[in-house]
Amino acid sequence: MKTTDPRRYSVPALEKGLDILEALSQADVPQTIGSLALKLDRTRSEIFRMLDALEKRSYIARDPISGGYALTLKLYEVAHTHSPVDKLLRVALIPMRELAETIRESCHLSILNDGMLVVIAEAESPEPVRLSVEVGYRASPLNTVSGRLLAAFMQDEELEHFLRTDSYYTRMKPTQRRAIAAEREQIRKCGYHLAPSSRRTGTDVSSLVGNPRIGVLAALGIPFIGGGQNEGKERKLIPLIQKYANQITDALGLSRQPD
Repeated sequence: MKTTDPRRYSVPALEKGLDILEALSQADVPQTIGSLALKLDRTRSEIFRMLDALEKRSYIARDPISGGYALTLKLYEVAHTHSPVDKLLRVALIPMRELAETIRESCHLSILNDGMLVVIAEAESPEPVRLSVEVGYRASPLNTVSGRLLAAFMQDEELEHFLRTDSYYTRMKPTQRRAIAAEREQIRKCGYHLAPSSRRTGTDVSSLVGNPRIGVLAALGIPFIGGGQNEGKERKLIPLIQKYANQITDALGLSRQPD
């Protein structure tokens, strides 16, 4: 985990502490000093001093049975001091504006809240004729491209509860449910969803923002105007849309979805 990039400033003590926290976050059981030293290619004395400091600050705690170290909830507490939605809105503003300027289409950011898809931000196209999705707009998730994208990345138990209680899904025929399930697997593989709009003429594209593993998710959506300058080019623009979605994810300090 050591950094070797000569363009970056080196802060050895901080890097050691972060290496330990990251290693413990990936471990299924408490880790001993020896196992951490081996995993991180550090000496036992280096690891011991850093563990002592982290334990005093309550970021880690020693297991009374094994004597190994594990994370406490301190990092969770620190991470949740500020609303993730507030942070998302701050970091998404500039990338969304740049995307709208680049592809000359409006874009919006959506999240799932209380079983509904909610639009929380929008950047309008500079073109005089454009589509606009009002901030605060709510819709049944499975009736939208962005909603189906976000539903695809729900954890299994959450997805099961969502499908069991979603009125749009419960009215579906078995063949429609099988099609949704197949679509969901494809979305998970690629991290985006492209489909005809269910509400108007044209195509919608939505790209994943955030990290499904920790449940911080949003959808960067673009409603392409039917007959507009990008008709037929929607799929070619997906890598560019994903680039800006990744910029937002990076600015949140989150790991991206694995390729």
